[in-house]
This record gives sequence, C-alpha cells and structure tokens, in this order.
Amino acid sequence: MGSHRRLAPSGSDRGACVARLAVGVLSAAAAAFAAVPAHAVPHDDTRSEVDRLYAEAEKATEAYNKADERADALRGEVGRAQDRIARQQESINSMRDALGSLAGAQYRSGGLDPSLALLFSDDPEDYLDKAAALDRITVHQAAQLRELQEAMRDLTQERTRAAEKLGELEKSRKAVASHKRTVERKLATARELLNALPEGERAAYDRASRSGRYAMPDLGEAAPASGRAAAAVAAARAALGRPYVWGASGPGGFDCSGLMQWSYAQAGIALPRTSQAQRVAGHQVPLSEARPGDLITYRGDASHVAMYMGNGQVVHAPYPGAPVRYDPVGMMPVSGVTRV
Repeated sequence: MGSHRRLAPSGSDRGACVARLAVGVLSAAAAAFAAVPAHAVPHDDTRSEVDRLYAEAEKATEAYNKADERADALRGEVGRAQDRIARQQESINSMRDALGSLAGAQYRSGGLDPSLALLFSDDPEDYLDKAAALDRITVHQAAQLRELQEAMRDLTQERTRAAEKLGELEKSRKAVASHKRTVERKLATARELLNALPEGERAAYDRASRSGRYAMPDLGEAAPASGRAAAAVAAARAALGRPYVWGASGPGGFDCSGLMQWSYAQAGIALPRTSQAQRVAGHQVPLSEARPGDLITYRGDASHVAMYMGNGQVVHAPYPGAPVRYDPVGMMPVSGVTRV
C-alpha cells in the first residue's frame, strides 16, 4: 500500500493556503462586525437604519389602516344583517301565530262530517255561510304557509351570510392586531437605535425632524383644480405642526393618509382610508401638471401620500417625531399624482 504522508506544499499551494486564510480572517471579521451592538454601529448607518424602519413602519401602518377600515365595514354589515334577522324572525313568529289560530279554527269546525253538521245545525244557512268561509280560510292558510316557508328559507340564508361576515370580521380583527404589533415593534426598534446615538447627535436628529417647515413657502401662482380642492388645501394648512400619530386621522394627530382623508372631509369629500386606495380615488395627471390639492403618492407601493401645494411643495405627515409640515415634492420617488 502506498504511503499517505502529506507532502510539503509547493510555492503555488502555499499561496492558495494564504489566500484561504485571508478569506477566513475577513469572514470572521465580518461576522464579528455583524455581532456589534446597535450602539456601536457608525452613526450614519444608524440614521439610515432608523429611516428604513420608519418607512417599513409606515407600510405596516397603511396595512393596519386597510384592515381596520375593512373591520369597520364588516362590523356595519354584521350589525345590519343582525337587524334584518331580528325583523325576519319577528315576522315569522307572527305568521306562525296566525297559522296556529287558523289551524285551531279549522280543527274545531271540522270535527263533524259536514252532512251531519248540517243535519244537526239549528240554522243550516248559517252553517253553509261558515263552511264557505272555512274554505276561503283554508286557501288563505295554504298561501300563508308558503309565505312562512319562504321566509324561513330567507332567514336561514341570512344567518349563513351573517356567520360568514362574522368569520371575515374575526380574520380582519386578527390582521389589525398583527399589523399593529408590526408597527409598534419597528417604531420601538427605531427609537432604541436613536437612543443609542450620542446625546448631541440624537438632539440634532430630533431638531432636524421637528425643524420648522411650517411657515408658508413660496407656492407660486397655481390655483387648485376645484373649490373642493381649495377647501382641502386650506384644511391641510390648518393642520401644520400637528403631531404624526400612526393610525390617526385627526383632528389632533395624523398619519400620512389620515391627513389627506381629514383634509378632504373638511371639503365634503369622503376619501378612502389608505394611501393605496387614495391613489385611485380620482384621475391621474402628470407630475408636471400637478395643482394644489392633488394627492402625491410615493414609493412603488404607494405607501406614503402628501398633498401638493404648488411650486414644488407638498404638505404631509412625515413620520413619528416629525409633525405635519411642508417638504419638496421630490423628497422620495413619486408613484402617482391623483386629482380628486
């Protein structure tokens, strides 16, 4: 059998070994860096991570708003279905009572053979009148019975639909709770990262978030597309400086789509709750043709929305810690412009 003694590495082999060793060292260093606590991450990276978490929290907030809106709608549908069921049940009970009275009358009148009843009757003409009435009652009773059967079938179907709506409502409630946990987790992580910054940098970040952009900038001469849009613009201006509150639609605080919904509500227009739905709540226009009151949605998933105010400026509720304010329309990638 041949020997298995390892030969000394050649020059090229030694080079390969050194390269492999270097790769291993770099991998270990990368792993060690990844394990560094959040407070040790470079501060620029921390701020970028906070911004990313805020963007993800906003997406989760819009998902929460959508689920909450669906749950509200389902609660209304279930309530109306329960009212209809109660009315149908009351009607069925009345039908049953009427049918019971008719059945009793028929039994009492039909206890004797008609010929014998006529023979023993003190007033044959009266008996014949009653018998004719009883025949009419029997026909009416049959019609009522069919009506009762149809009402009971309708009631069964209504109860089935109500049960399905209740099931949907329960799923929607769970979705609301899940999205709420996601938002709160991401916001808590963002706040934790901010708290890990040196005090001076954290204060600078907070000042930048809260920095005044509340005074009206030069908005140019463009006029709103309609009187309703003008009223919504005025409402959005009135909200300047109010806090960002996720899941809120005013008047004390807002998230991005909540501000748009509230502003247009002051103009008598009912916008849907989410930024995605608001994007299709009117007709699309090019950004170059945007006018005050138009809705500007951002990112590919339309997870943020603002109101165009003119001359390249929008009003929006940015993120936690940054109250309603003006910002340039190009603050992030625009996905659509909607004229309500």
